[in-house]
Amino acid sequence: MSAEGEIVPVDDVPTDSTFLFRIRPTDAEVRQSLDRESGEIREAIMIRDDEGVVGWLNYCQHFRHIKLDKGSGAEMRNGEIICTNHGAYFESDTGFCNFGPCEGAYLSEVDLAVADGVVRLVDDDYEFVGCGGIETDPTDLGSKSNREF
Repeated sequence: MSAEGEIVPVDDVPTDSTFLFRIRPTDAEVRQSLDRESGEIREAIMIRDDEGVVGWLNYCQHFRHIKLDKGSGAEMRNGEIICTNHGAYFESDTGFCNFGPCEGAYLSEVDLAVADGVVRLVDDDYEFVGCGGIETDPTDLGSKSNREF
């Protein structure tokens, strides 16, 4: 989409999975404090429901480097987003984890709105970068394991 903040037509957002997009913090101090390896760009997901769309950062609250949507839509069951790494269940409308190792935690919200049939980023803390996930080097076979050896 071309206009500032416009992400995607609302009809392109699934109701049974997630739509993946990239955002960047707008605050310069926040940008400087971010992890050098992952850079300043973050992944976010959106889900469409009867009320409109909701947006979350694309990271489990148990281990925050684990992505919920790995590029083909997050696993969902009965309106809940599932972390396939840990088995955590997050309510898609509130972000609340009601089962799993991070039970009681909340996903980090990204403010979205629908106007004229288009989903827009309306969160003052972020700017829209693009659709899809953060590109990685397919030749990098390095491990992103939780364990260090």
